[in-house]
Formats: sequence, structure tokens, C-alpha cells
Amino acid sequence: MTVRRLPALCGLATVAVLLTGCGIRATEVPTDYGPAPSRVRCSLAEPDVSARATPGLPAQVFLLCGSSLVAVDRTVRVPDGASDSGRRVLVAQGLLDELAAQPSAAEKEAGHTSDVRGGIVVTGPRSGDPEDTLRLSTDPDDLTSYALAQVVCTFSASAAAEGDGSVILAGPTDRSARRYSCTDEVRARPGSNEPPADEVTGG
Repeated sequence: MTVRRLPALCGLATVAVLLTGCGIRATEVPTDYGPAPSRVRCSLAEPDVSARATPGLPAQVFLLCGSSLVAVDRTVRVPDGASDSGRRVLVAQGLLDELAAQPSAAEKEAGHTSDVRGGIVVTGPRSGDPEDTLRLSTDPDDLTSYALAQVVCTFSASAAAEGDGSVILAGPTDRSARRYSCTDEVRARPGSNEPPADEVTGG
């Protein structure tokens, strides 16, 4: 009896070893289903020196890539001798024009786009506005959430603002200006997180 049962016991042991060795945890991801789907890389393969090799003030604008904002290099021309307020407006207009321009070929290949449309004009403050107010010919409320995020984040990181991560904007009407902030949440998901805004008064 003992001799006959040994093969059976060995067989059971072998099955147990095989089951233990071949067990797959439910949380593991299979790796034999081919390559992962291609994704937009959002970063340039190499510096795009040909597209923005013009003299001027070094700056950055925020373009869209996927569901987030990415900063790309630009230059803005500012005439010598411009006053501080005039310089701020000129920088803002130059940045806005860059946002409205078509991304370069390299930027398009990297997945960059812009929701800012051309034709928007920037002017300085009116009477009663804070001195660093930038008034747009299109009301900020009329911009898409993507375009507003691009404008706010671009302006707030430039010489057009005070460098504190915010910018004071207003539209063409007499409505009070508001201080818009570029936050991490806005940069990460501009489509669902509009820049926070607080009304400000002159001073």
C-alpha cells in the first residue's frame, strides 16, 4: 500500500509546486500585449532655435498640450526708452500676439496648440484702475477657460506683471479690474480650473 501511494503523493506535490510557481497576482499588469499606445510627448526633441531666433526680450508663453499648459520660449520686441507703464503694455501685446500665432513646426509635432485667437489688443489702465492693470479689447469672461489660463499664466510670469504669479486684467467696458492668479491647478488642468480672480480697485 505504501509503495502504491508514493506516485500519487508525488503527483500531488508536483501539481502544488506548479500552481504556486504559476500564480499571478490580480494587480499585476500583463506585458505581452504589444507596445503602449503612443502619447503626445509635450516637450521639444531639441531647442527650437529657428522659430524664435529674433532679437528682443526673452520671455515664455504657455501653450496647450493635452490637458495641461506648457511653457515655451519666445522673444518680445520692446522699443528702447519706453516708460514702465508703456513697456508693460508692449510686452503684454507682444506675448498675446505670440499666443495667437501658429505654433512652430517643432511645437506642433510635440503636440502644442493654442486657444487664443488673434485680434485682441492690450491697453493700459484707465482712471481708477490699479496702475499695473492691463485692459483687453475682449472681456476676459468671453475667453474660453483654456485661452484665459494661457493669457493669465503667460502674463503673470512676464515683465507685463509684478512677478507674484498674478496679473490684473479688465475688459473694454467700465467693469472693475480683477486680479487673476496662475496656480498649479490651472497649469495642470486649464479646462476645468479657471484662474482664481478677485476684484481690485485703484491705488
